[in-house]
Amino acid sequence: MTILQLLKTAPITTLLLASFIGLFVLQIVTGVDANNPSTEALLTWGANALPFTMSDEPWRLVSSAFLHIGLMHLLFNSFAMYFFGQIAEPMFGSAKFLALFLLAAIGGNLLNNYVTWQGIIDGTGQPGISAGASGGIMGIGAALLIAALFKISVNGMVLNLKSLVFIMGINLVYGFAVPGIDNAGHIGGAITGLVIALAFAIGYRQRLTVTMQNVAIQQQRNANPYQTTYHYGKQGSGQYNRKYSSQYNSQNSAQLDNQDSYDSSDDAHLPSLDTDFNNQNAGLDSRHSKPDRYDTEIDSDDSSTRDVHSNDMNHSIAMHTASHDPDHNNTIQPTAPPKEPIKPAIIWQLLPWLMMLLISIGFVWWWQDIHEQLLQVLKAIE
Repeated sequence: MTILQLLKTAPITTLLLASFIGLFVLQIVTGVDANNPSTEALLTWGANALPFTMSDEPWRLVSSAFLHIGLMHLLFNSFAMYFFGQIAEPMFGSAKFLALFLLAAIGGNLLNNYVTWQGIIDGTGQPGISAGASGGIMGIGAALLIAALFKISVNGMVLNLKSLVFIMGINLVYGFAVPGIDNAGHIGGAITGLVIALAFAIGYRQRLTVTMQNVAIQQQRNANPYQTTYHYGKQGSGQYNRKYSSQYNSQNSAQLDNQDSYDSSDDAHLPSLDTDFNNQNAGLDSRHSKPDRYDTEIDSDDSSTRDVHSNDMNHSIAMHTASHDPDHNNTIQPTAPPKEPIKPAIIWQLLPWLMMLLISIGFVWWWQDIHEQLLQVLKAIE
């Protein structure tokens, strides 16, 4: 990934790398040894040292995270920041990523000072000096471990848990094996990153659940907005069915009346037609009885036709009434309207920030506690 691509994808990571390198270049320009800087030079540029940091200069908890002791130290931490930052910053967001780095660095320095202070009280330790972004970087790495455990994806890709565990393990083993490495700072930064990332992961899971529910609701809305459901059993209202059937009977009765008048008018015209027919065939007197028989057949046919219409109509009414009868099946009712989209609770969005606020308050209290103990010892010595 080029510098421009890194700046676009992870701007805070790019700025942190630039600050590491820029501060190192300024040290060299001012005459600091690039490979073996002196203690005085490191203190001048903001290194963490118990007598200064825990008395009147707490800003060293932050400044020491940008200062590196030698070129190899700078290269190692810069590579780790580049490797972790381009993944962690898009995942957590630039603001949370920066806060995570700073709090992890502070947590590492505080733990280092606490261990050093306890060693001084017990008579087994002595004040030291520390610097480097290792605490903050270990916090970022631990946060990525939590993200991998919760299967949080970055641009559709899930982190490889085994690779992260391997990298974090190497750093911890290296810190224990090589003298002069601030392993307490590594552990303090990693614990801080774990706690912050855990709050982030819980909030992420809750928001993801709400998002999936809203997607399902939207799919339901788009699938079939006019869908109806067939319910089988006793449904509907008998009063509604009787009313509907009554209207249906009255309408069809009117149609039958019209049909009867039409049939009767046809019957009225039939004798005249038969008369004309007989006048044209006057020689066939023996067949003069045909009109009566013809009329009888017509009347019989009309009667049977009316019976058929009546039976069909009654059958239709019965079927329609049965479909709405509470004692019958097949009542059609519309489905319930789909649910409204769910809004995620604001607490899940603020949870990482609330956790970082609590951690910050805890760090202030921790620093204040060590500060008071240090003042009491100094007063006792005086």
